[in-house]
Amino acid sequence: MAPPLTDKEKRKQISVRGIAGVADVAEIKRDFNRHLHFTLVKDRNVATPRDYYFALAHTVRDHLVGRWIRTQQYYYEKDPKRVYYLSLEFYMGRTLQNTMINLGLQNACDEAIYQLGLDIEELEEIEEDAGLGNGGLGRLAACFLDSMATLGLAAYGYGIRYEFGIFNQKISNGWQVEEADDWLRYGNPWEKARPEYMLPVHFYGRVEKTEGGVKWVDTQVVLAMPYDTPVPGYHNNTVNTMRLWSAKAPNDFKLHNFNVGDYIEAVLDRNLAENISRVLYPNDNFFEGKELRLKQEYFVVAATLQDIIRRFKSSKFGCRDPVRTSFDTFPEKVAIQLNDTHPALAIPELIRILVDIEKLDWDKAWDITYRTCAYTNHTVLPEALERWPVFMFEQLLPRHLLIIYDINHRHLERVAAMFPGDTDRLRRMSLIEEGDPKRINMAHLCVVGSHAVNGVAQIHSDIVRNTVFKDFYEVEPEKFQNKTNGITPRRWLLLCNSGLADIIAERIGEDFLSDLHQVKKILQFVDDEAFIRDVAKVKQESKLKFASFLYKQQQVKVNPDSIFDVQVKRIHEYKRQLLNCLHAVTLYNRIKLHPNREFVPRTVIIGGKAAPGYHMAKLIIKLITAIGQVINNDPAAGDRLKVIYLENYRVSLAERVIPAADVSEQISTAGTEASGTGNMKFMLNGALTVGTMDGATVEMAEEAGEENLFIFGMRVKDVEEMDRKGYNAREFYERLPELKLAVDQIQSGFFSPNEPQLFTEVVDMLINHDRFKVFADYEDYVRCQERVSELYKNPKEWTRMVIRNIAASGKFSSDRTISQYAREIWGVEPSDVKIPAPNKPLEMRE
Repeated sequence: MAPPLTDKEKRKQISVRGIAGVADVAEIKRDFNRHLHFTLVKDRNVATPRDYYFALAHTVRDHLVGRWIRTQQYYYEKDPKRVYYLSLEFYMGRTLQNTMINLGLQNACDEAIYQLGLDIEELEEIEEDAGLGNGGLGRLAACFLDSMATLGLAAYGYGIRYEFGIFNQKISNGWQVEEADDWLRYGNPWEKARPEYMLPVHFYGRVEKTEGGVKWVDTQVVLAMPYDTPVPGYHNNTVNTMRLWSAKAPNDFKLHNFNVGDYIEAVLDRNLAENISRVLYPNDNFFEGKELRLKQEYFVVAATLQDIIRRFKSSKFGCRDPVRTSFDTFPEKVAIQLNDTHPALAIPELIRILVDIEKLDWDKAWDITYRTCAYTNHTVLPEALERWPVFMFEQLLPRHLLIIYDINHRHLERVAAMFPGDTDRLRRMSLIEEGDPKRINMAHLCVVGSHAVNGVAQIHSDIVRNTVFKDFYEVEPEKFQNKTNGITPRRWLLLCNSGLADIIAERIGEDFLSDLHQVKKILQFVDDEAFIRDVAKVKQESKLKFASFLYKQQQVKVNPDSIFDVQVKRIHEYKRQLLNCLHAVTLYNRIKLHPNREFVPRTVIIGGKAAPGYHMAKLIIKLITAIGQVINNDPAAGDRLKVIYLENYRVSLAERVIPAADVSEQISTAGTEASGTGNMKFMLNGALTVGTMDGATVEMAEEAGEENLFIFGMRVKDVEEMDRKGYNAREFYERLPELKLAVDQIQSGFFSPNEPQLFTEVVDMLINHDRFKVFADYEDYVRCQERVSELYKNPKEWTRMVIRNIAASGKFSSDRTISQYAREIWGVEPSDVKIPAPNKPLEMRE
């Protein structure tokens, strides 16, 4: 095979990156040099690579700002309905390359930087990931922002500007070690502080009933400082805003307490207030009822709602004088989407503002709130549901507790009228769970206070309707919807796999990048020898590139001709990384038993972070690395089998590994993964799925045809049946010799000779209390993987299946998802209006 082109050569060939006009290149070089000159400190005459990165980032940012101002001006004059996406997480990754792509500047920047004697990829590598999320939920929010801008919606993302994002993961002696993610250390060129919009947020205090209504008094105030990040749409000159709040102590913080007497102490205590936005809680699918987390949730909601109401009241561009005094049109002008229950306090907070401050009566305030808010459910795992102790609310948010009691009272009255005498139903449906301590069920608050409730894949929405919120569905069936998740094809194809985007664009044009349904047109080339060859070549180049990256980063050599079998996601028992481990051990045992038998080589790549407090997940990481130690150092395995742990999996690493994958592991127990979005990224990038019928994988199989995925294992109905009769893991262990051997090896210390007892806890869990039934799917999983190896021996048939998968991935664009939210929940219409560029006159065109 010919050596792969250098990245520079490849990037110059790629048409989908925009044309590098001579004038554009000259302008970028001029701006770059100007920024570099002003970036350099006077006493430093040698620029570092970081100086070059900042100069390029500021150059690209200059192209954003005019469009950003113009977009906001356009919204003020048109006054469309605005969409507010509230999320405690936005997992954005890097911004530079995405911005160049969406503005159509990538080739011009490539060429300019090349002419200046620099390597643009090297500069892109300097940027820190904005890791303000844990996984799926936070990355979904980031994809949604991209799609909302691309579809021309007047949309805003609101969240918290965490000083420390998701921790950096180091693997030390096979164990996960966490390091703080100081992502702002060198500054963030993409954000703009907006101190003029700083807002107060109140905590603690007490409630006073007065003749003029209820008052929340004697509160402690924390200031919310907004930082704005531009969000460019794809080639449409729309630039929306993500506004993240940072906590700041007021200047008189603690200084009015005369008994303090210690001025220094009081100033140092400002940290207590500012800790609110210090760090992202690193739990995925797990609720940890800490007061600081509740403060974060209220902080983002209180600041955001004040901002929404200020914007609703003010009229034209640049004017902050309130002109709208009536709230009657609020739900026609404002849509609030709650990304999971984390921003659930938006419901009682909006009521508090309308009743206590704006003096509306309860029924009017409730009607406005109900018609404005909508809730997305992201999980059915009971340990993930937010249930806050009432005593925390009594202290921290006393007014909101009373409002929640009021909501609950009216809600239960309504249910009692519909189902007279059914007290058990009232107990199940209450917002307040009796017990010690009494708790507030935030999901129930969201369902009752929203006009729309959606799951994130069809199977998940069915489970939401039929089990989790069954009682609520019987009362208001019309509010329950499905919105299957999606991913942005700009980042997850064009940015991370431009070679694949280019060979597709050569055949069907470039429109598929903003209308992914069109990708089905490549089906006509499924038998085209040249196209098959091109697809295989792009994949092989991605694999070579990733293999060289692995060697550089982790000093591991892998066989680029092996199947790259990849499972990257958060480490969780329900995601069943242990099933993957058992398969790898089984393959190893087969090699040892029949060293001379033909064997299709495989590189098993597993990556992902474990929540720092999740003991079992951390043990699973240690097990994976321990298995890798034995297999990778056994000459019998050689080039035929490797097990690699991918350290510090994050957005920028996903952009490298996903294009290189041959096999995508989506192996959660049926009924546990709400949707998954990694599954879609792998499909779009030409990996074949080994998966259970869970989450959106079900719909992937529908779109591509089940015969084009490697589906195995129990379906939801089988899992329910097994739950009814009782899952007996030992039965499988005794019946399946290969499973028994693998489990016994883990148990006996074969993979941990220095600590033979190390993994007894894992084995004990698998045999005695495995909620996720790993053994029950083992046999079918191994059989399924044999079919994978068999097909891989026929490269042409493998690649034809890859093409059928890519062709079927059109449904899984977040553009489709957001169009459905817009029309079916928010009551707005996506628009393909292209706002004139900043150097063109602004004609208001429909």
